[in-house]
Amino acid sequence: MTDAVLVVWAVGTLAFVLLHLAPGDPIGASLRDPRVAPAVRAHFRAVYAFDRPLFEQYLRYVAAWVHGDLGYSFSQFRPVADALRETAPFSVLLMGLSLCLSALLGALIGTWQAVRQRSALVSWSAVVASGLSAVPEAWLALMLLAVFSAQFGLFPLSGRCDPVHCGEGNAWSSLLDLAHHLALPVLTLTLLFTAAFSRVLRVTLRDVLHDDVMRTARAKGVPSTRRLAQHAVRRAAGPFVATIGLSLPALVGGSVFVERIFGWPGMGTLLVGAIGTRDYPLVTAIAMAGSLLVVAGGTLTDVCSALLDPRARMVRDA
Repeated sequence: MTDAVLVVWAVGTLAFVLLHLAPGDPIGASLRDPRVAPAVRAHFRAVYAFDRPLFEQYLRYVAAWVHGDLGYSFSQFRPVADALRETAPFSVLLMGLSLCLSALLGALIGTWQAVRQRSALVSWSAVVASGLSAVPEAWLALMLLAVFSAQFGLFPLSGRCDPVHCGEGNAWSSLLDLAHHLALPVLTLTLLFTAAFSRVLRVTLRDVLHDDVMRTARAKGVPSTRRLAQHAVRRAAGPFVATIGLSLPALVGGSVFVERIFGWPGMGTLLVGAIGTRDYPLVTAIAMAGSLLVVAGGTLTDVCSALLDPRARMVRDA
């Protein structure tokens, strides 16, 4: 718990310092009209303490964080907590679905590649997976958008619902509309992380299938399906789950680009707009929220990895 608090605090502090080192401030970004008198800008800088030394501003921010006050968003014209409360569920939905699908498909494809490793089709699939894992999220998102939305019109260009019928109709039609808008963003992240997960599991399983435990099980006459399910997959599950945990920062970072390109109303889209307007409180809060998601997911994957890996259980029992 202490480590999680320290990580979130460190991310929030780093975001605060980097934002304040950049030129400009929220007042200058929001009051760009040349007709606004310099005295007015100076007044608002004094109100929000932007004219105070950096260390004093930081102490004010820390005191507000401790009391649960995330500040006021200058770009959204509302409290930061309200903006996060509205957008965080959409980001969690996008990342959660992408991660679950990637893990499932990566496990299936990686197992198939390890078992049928001498097949030409497996070799080609491994090449495709390696290529996909190196593709930038923004480029893949733009390609999918250009092909499936702009060219063929199979999916919407942006948003989370049809602007004409948004909020209307029954729950089933609203759910289908949401899934229709969510399909391409989820597909983008799923393709990228499925490629990485399948490659890790393929390599891990390939080593496990040829070790002494598997040879002993084969000598005892254990059926191949049982050997794979009860011995090989279970032993490779620990490193596979650990890999999922290590990929969480990349997932959070990749979702920012995907949300922005597809106009998905999550924290990523909110973050891009906040950076452009030098919205210090909102950018810092989103960075802390992202680090909190990574810490929570990493803790969960550590627990799952320890439960799945027999070697971790033996060390714990000893």
